[in-house]
Amino acid sequence: FQDSNLTIHTDNPDVTPCFQNTILAWIPSIYLWSALPFYLLYLKRSKRGYIVLSVLSRFKTLCGVLLWCVSWADLFYSFHELLQNRTPPPVYFVTPLVVGITVLLATLLIQYERLRGIQSSGVLIIFWFLSVLCAVGPLRSKIMTTTAQGHANERFRFTTFYIYFALILIELILSCFKEKPPFFSPVNTDANPCPELNSGFLSRLTFWWFTSMAIHGYKRPLEDKDLWSLNEDDTSKTIVQQLSKEWDREKAECKLKEDVSYMKKSNHVLNHVGAGPEEAEVLIRDKKHDRKPSFLRALLRTFGPYFLIGSFFKLIQDLLSFVNPQLLSVLIGFIKNKDAPAWWGFLIAALMFICAVLQTLILHQHFQYCFVTGMRLRTGITGVIYRKSLAITNSAKRSSTVGEIVNLMSVDAQRFMDLMTFLNMLWSAPLQIFLALYFLWQTLGPSVLAGVAVMVLLIPFNSAIAIKTRAFQVEQMRYKDSRIKLMNEILGGIKVLKLYAWEPSFSEKVLEIRKNELRVLKKSAYLNSLSTFAWISAPFLVALTTFAVYVSVDETNILDAEKAFVSLSLFNILKFPLNMLPQVISNIAQTSVSLKRIQQFLSHDELDPNCVETKVIAPGNAISVRNATFSWGKELKPTLKDINMLVPSGSLVAIVGHVGCGKSSLVSALLGEMEKLEGEVAVKGSVAYVPQQAWIQNATLKDNILFGQAPNEEKYQNALEACALKTDLEVLPGGDQTEIGEKGINLSGGQRQRVSLARAVYSSSDIFLLDDPLSAVDSHVAKHIFDKVIGPDGVLKGKTRILVTHGISFLPQVDHIIVLVDGRISEMGSYQDLLKQNKAFAEFLRNYALDEDIEEDEPTMLEEEEVLLAEDTLSIHTDLADNEPVTNEVRKQFL
Repeated sequence: FQDSNLTIHTDNPDVTPCFQNTILAWIPSIYLWSALPFYLLYLKRSKRGYIVLSVLSRFKTLCGVLLWCVSWADLFYSFHELLQNRTPPPVYFVTPLVVGITVLLATLLIQYERLRGIQSSGVLIIFWFLSVLCAVGPLRSKIMTTTAQGHANERFRFTTFYIYFALILIELILSCFKEKPPFFSPVNTDANPCPELNSGFLSRLTFWWFTSMAIHGYKRPLEDKDLWSLNEDDTSKTIVQQLSKEWDREKAECKLKEDVSYMKKSNHVLNHVGAGPEEAEVLIRDKKHDRKPSFLRALLRTFGPYFLIGSFFKLIQDLLSFVNPQLLSVLIGFIKNKDAPAWWGFLIAALMFICAVLQTLILHQHFQYCFVTGMRLRTGITGVIYRKSLAITNSAKRSSTVGEIVNLMSVDAQRFMDLMTFLNMLWSAPLQIFLALYFLWQTLGPSVLAGVAVMVLLIPFNSAIAIKTRAFQVEQMRYKDSRIKLMNEILGGIKVLKLYAWEPSFSEKVLEIRKNELRVLKKSAYLNSLSTFAWISAPFLVALTTFAVYVSVDETNILDAEKAFVSLSLFNILKFPLNMLPQVISNIAQTSVSLKRIQQFLSHDELDPNCVETKVIAPGNAISVRNATFSWGKELKPTLKDINMLVPSGSLVAIVGHVGCGKSSLVSALLGEMEKLEGEVAVKGSVAYVPQQAWIQNATLKDNILFGQAPNEEKYQNALEACALKTDLEVLPGGDQTEIGEKGINLSGGQRQRVSLARAVYSSSDIFLLDDPLSAVDSHVAKHIFDKVIGPDGVLKGKTRILVTHGISFLPQVDHIIVLVDGRISEMGSYQDLLKQNKAFAEFLRNYALDEDIEEDEPTMLEEEEVLLAEDTLSIHTDLADNEPVTNEVRKQFL
């Protein structure tokens, strides 16, 4: 099986025929059969369509069949020898059988991969590469034997081996080429798809698919159009959906456990009337088992499996990193040994090179998985927080400010992304340290313990710093939240601030918070620098201490070249984990703070999505409210009480009342924005909402109106005409392609309101909730909009319209009028009916008729800046009498 004189101690090395026919022949087979179960599982889950039988596939299959025939020819030749009373060794039966079955399996895999849409198979490329590699030795041996003897022994086996080698070499070359894209695969409509998905195994391994982008960037600066679109698995649509699903599952599991715990406790209390010690024991146990939903579990379920692939690559790379020091030791030993054959040196150098190349390839695959996981993690967390911010209750909005939510989506989500790059160091660093110390012990003996002592002394020091850093992190995030909240308020009302010359006082407030924040950051920076200094000097201190102790302990201990260089290479490996481990621990401490903050935010109560029924409603009605009571928070007093209303489909209903009576609250209740304390609410069909303060995106005017819907030029032009925007487009520099600034800063208040109304008109929804859309426009424009859009002859005729208004001139043209007084419906009916009753509606008319007469006498303000100033001045004041918090317009538009 092995002969050291033939294999090692010779200038012309070779392996024994037994080794060639067993180990070298079986290695590829062992690999393929080991990988088969996992690969079949992967192929079963892979659904990419199927690939048509191409010329490439036919050649690969043909070569596979020929290989199978060659193996069976060897087997039958052995049986032929047996029949002729020549007894061949058992290996001549076993090896052809094993190889034959394995190549048949490989041939079947080629076809199965084609049916599953696999364009390039990494498993088979590695198999054919191993086959060629293991056949090179026997090939050289046979050539040397033939050359030495002048003729070939066993010509049949000699010929079949040559054919076998040629065929596996052809298979390896053919496997390097990828197949055509599969049929019936999901259609990729992207104009510039990412080539990574369709790249071959070797292209992915070497990142060759990225070369075209690098060449483009070298030739000229890259633009947006040059960038590839995201892979389907990396899009927020896919990632956020997966993470939301796992988070909902985690919440459901916790709720189920709580319910079971509560039932057990209830049964126990019923069975044991007296408050005995057993009851107390059960209550304590229930309290202990009660746990909150863990966002970390949801993250692990969503992103854990993909991240573990990267961890596997990291494990292989860590193990390979300790091969080179051992090879270095062998190389120095070879140099010392003058009698050693020259080929030893070449072999060792080649192995060191191969080991370094493998390390590079595997390490970069590890980082690719880590970076992609980090990117997906940030995308998922940002998306989940954004979705949550659209659904939390009004009570939760008071505890979670806008500044905090912005921080959660930017700073806290970024922390997770940064941590992913080196998270594997949490287990990899101890493993590397352990292996390095083990090999150092082999080299230097117990002297290594001195170095270990230095490291052990540094660990508690670093742990104390990490704990203190975490405390500073919590304090800093608190200051950052308050600073961003204040900056949002300042930027929101910057015009009023400048009008009253309040800049210095507000600047002082911001600087005071920033001063406190910088104080905490400075303390944290001092701690980080101290920690970094300690751990950067650690490898040097460890090496110095170890060598000093080794030399001084015993006079016979000589620090020769082999021990010094091997030890230094191991200390060099030790340097990275020792430097990274404290940073990872520190990052984990910071990320745990972020995790706690995110989990706390995601655990807030949400508005009940079923508080407004959308399926069951009385025939002929679009909106139905019965005995409903609404509040802005479960702990607050009801804002709307005993609301009963039926709105027929296609009717125009006006809601009127004094300031603060609950008109906007009623619209919010129909949208599901308020807490329904009792009663029933039903809304049939899609809803379009026009808020009192128009919500404008930072996009073109056309995009603001289309709002993500498919463009329809005729419908779009009708919406512009009806909302009196045609004249505005003539004034705007770019027409409907004019870029609208943040919050519609380059539009007047009336223009913003009309854009918002045009968006609703273009949506072609079934129900339109219009919250005083005519208040921000002039009287003649208001009349045009009512006649062309809202009124009986407008573009929305036949649609259900709920109009909150103070304009009494339009009331005679509406179908129904609802009068609100102190959160209750006092009257409901047509205009004439309510006039005859001479109650709250008549009083409302008298008050607002007087106001309108005064307004008509006043000249209209034409200066746009005055209009903008008036708008912004009014917008920052909360209508305290109405007791309605500012609702989230984004969510309403989203719904």
